Amino acid sequence: MFRLKVKDVLQDQGKTVGWVARKAGLSHSVVRRMVKDPHYDPQSSTLMKVAKVLKCRVEDLMEYSPDEDEEI
Repeated sequence: MFRLKVKDVLQDQGKTVGWVARKAGLSHSVVRRMVKDPHYDPQSSTLMKVAKVLKCRVEDLMEYSPDEDEEI
């Protein structure tokens, strides 16, 4: 399972949800959901827009965390 780390990246860069939404051309509610719900599954194009305005890789916005039931 993947977990979004958008909140962490925003905090590290000192950016706000509103700033990202404006720069990426996304709705405030979509960006806010990406920040508040680490299990939200946004479209890949949305992740790419956010990564572009934050000048990071898409991979920096998410991390893999295995399910408890999942064998590695």
